[in-house]
Amino acid sequence: MQLINIGFGSLVSAHRLVAVVSPESAPIKRMAQEARERGVLIDATYGRRTKAVLVMDNDHVVLSALSPETIAGRLEGGERDGGEEET
Repeated sequence: MQLINIGFGSLVSAHRLVAVVSPESAPIKRMAQEARERGVLIDATYGRRTKAVLVMDNDHVVLSALSPETIAGRLEGGERDGGEEET
């Protein structure tokens, strides 16, 4: 099982990941709100601004403070992409 670091010590299974998208559009915001109402939203931002929304194959939605590009770089095997720091 391959785990991907989505920031601040939080990990998700790469095999369960369907999509990594930006949270800027209305449909993605609506999807996150509906997931929150259903109890399947996982907020891994630790109080920071949401930069990526991860859609999982089990209908869960995960919020991350790392950008989609950084997460994609980690999926491809690179540890850092974009120079974002976790503090």
